[in-house]
Amino acid sequence: MRLLLIPQNEFHRILTSGRITEKIFPLIADMNRANALMAVKRAGSGHLGSSFSAMDIVIHLYHKEMNTLEKGLASPDRDIYFSSKGHDVPGMYALLYSNGILSVEKLLALRRLDGLDGHPDVGIPGIEANSGSLGMGISKGRGMAWAKRHQHHGGRVFVLTGDGEWQEGQNFEALQGAANHGLGNLIVIIDHNKVQSDKEVKQIGSLGDLDRKLRSFGWHIARCNGHDHTELTDVFREFRTIEDRPKLLIADTIKGCGVSFMEHPQALLEGSGYYLWHSGAPSDEEYVRAYGEILSRINSSMEELGLGSVETKVVQLDGTIGPNVSLVGETDSKGNAKPTLKSQAEFVADAYGVALVELAKERQDLVVLDADLAADCRVRQFELTFPDRFIECGIAEQDMVSMAGGLARQGLLPVVNSFASFLTSRANEQVYNNATEKSKIIYVNHYAGLIPAGPGKSHQSLRDIALVSTLPNMTVLQPGTPVESKMVLEYAVREIQENCLIRLAIGPCPRHIELPADYRLAFGKGVSLTDGDDAVLFAYGPVMLNEALSASEILQTQEFGLKVINMPWLNRVDVTWLAQILASHRNIFVLEDHCTVGGLADFLLPVLCEHNLLDERAFQKFGVDGYPACGTPMEALHYHQLDGNSLAERIRG
Repeated sequence: MRLLLIPQNEFHRILTSGRITEKIFPLIADMNRANALMAVKRAGSGHLGSSFSAMDIVIHLYHKEMNTLEKGLASPDRDIYFSSKGHDVPGMYALLYSNGILSVEKLLALRRLDGLDGHPDVGIPGIEANSGSLGMGISKGRGMAWAKRHQHHGGRVFVLTGDGEWQEGQNFEALQGAANHGLGNLIVIIDHNKVQSDKEVKQIGSLGDLDRKLRSFGWHIARCNGHDHTELTDVFREFRTIEDRPKLLIADTIKGCGVSFMEHPQALLEGSGYYLWHSGAPSDEEYVRAYGEILSRINSSMEELGLGSVETKVVQLDGTIGPNVSLVGETDSKGNAKPTLKSQAEFVADAYGVALVELAKERQDLVVLDADLAADCRVRQFELTFPDRFIECGIAEQDMVSMAGGLARQGLLPVVNSFASFLTSRANEQVYNNATEKSKIIYVNHYAGLIPAGPGKSHQSLRDIALVSTLPNMTVLQPGTPVESKMVLEYAVREIQENCLIRLAIGPCPRHIELPADYRLAFGKGVSLTDGDDAVLFAYGPVMLNEALSASEILQTQEFGLKVINMPWLNRVDVTWLAQILASHRNIFVLEDHCTVGGLADFLLPVLCEHNLLDERAFQKFGVDGYPACGTPMEALHYHQLDGNSLAERIRG
């Protein structure tokens, strides 16, 4: 697959042509859309819908409204811009590249080790704030604006938010505080594209009369077409006259703007009511279609402005830039785009979703809560099968968890779903409060662990076991296979009487792991996947079990026997079983899909000491030290020395 890049010199040629009119900005936006599309396709994942809806706004800010490019990124008097939603960062990277702030090597290393994180990170030039769980941006911008005023620095602070993001309550706390402080140097822009993760905002959690609602907080409010640069110019001119209060622009935009089949509402029709372009990468055929649309519009605009046609260069497979040739996708003998192996992959989350529907047939008290991630969390089928027992809470984890507490107090069994980084961290106090009431709630932490690493540290959940294991009535489990995923959910629903947290990997299982035919989930017990007398290695989850098995296979060739234990129980153990497992082993290793603090190893070690099972045995844990690396799965695993080869070397010593 050959990918095309519009080089920096083409942006420079246009911007120095002397033809700077309102027509230049849509052209520059499309050129950045083209480069963002290329980067996401090369990365294999990313967020195109959000990048494309915000592109005109960001281009307008940097090339007309803000002084950032003129004053430089080091100036304390520069205007500051950052995105709170963060999903639109491929578009931001394209803009930074087009202005010479990022190199072409960096742009081509989106979601790669030592490249560009999948969400904003301040370690990247031009990025002013990290994104994370949604709803933090206005508060952070408020702090920057207050600091500028306090330190007598010039410049304004611009914060972009998504519209679905306004389901998070922290936004409204920030509105009150910023108005009370009279922060006239703070400007918030809502990218109001009407679509969130995979449905329209009004279906997930309607925002109501936004203009009236936001004005009541004491802000100056304006509204315009976020793709019309004349209207944007008028609004920002008006904002400059308002100095005694913060300002907010509701920018009406189109999600996926610039590519017909990605645009709302057409994309919703093609997706049978679900928006398909929030995340992911286009197929070869889709890339060719999308790039062709954008490139055709670019060249039409160039000709209209008397600038000829745009130059493009081919991105080679090794990331180098070569001369331009035809854009050709890889096809089969019939001319169809080659299929991926995704349909053949196993997912623990798929098995969870199927089991959830089956259990709901026998448990009328079971209700499912979701935080705008029904597709990713595999609860869409439950929503369709039991709509009266499915509660879509939107992007509001704290509210969702506390609502679950109320449901549990009324005798229902809530199953709460979201990404691990957002569920048990953002709503940790709410989880604690629910636990003190001693009602039963099942929390399901999707996207748990190090992999996938492309989205970056905001999405890699490596603290969640530690955050909840301190609760005396919280059992934590993580299945290693789809078969075990079903077992874990059934056990949590039918057997466990206390609160339960289930961690699930979101990606495909790296290999098929065959459990013993007679294996049944039993409290506090794992199962041996390999035999070996030289050392025992406890691991959990499909990613780390794969690496553990790889290490065992490598060590076997060196006549070193490693017994690999699949241990789904992360804070419970049957001591008698544990003693039997360790009876003939003097070396104990624990492989965490977590940081090195607060995981399975830190639970097992005190148990070993308390029951005199350590007995001069060597004990060592492997996990993520520091912040997790962003990159491909193998890049991240190797970086943290958690891949099979590295583990074999560390175990052998």
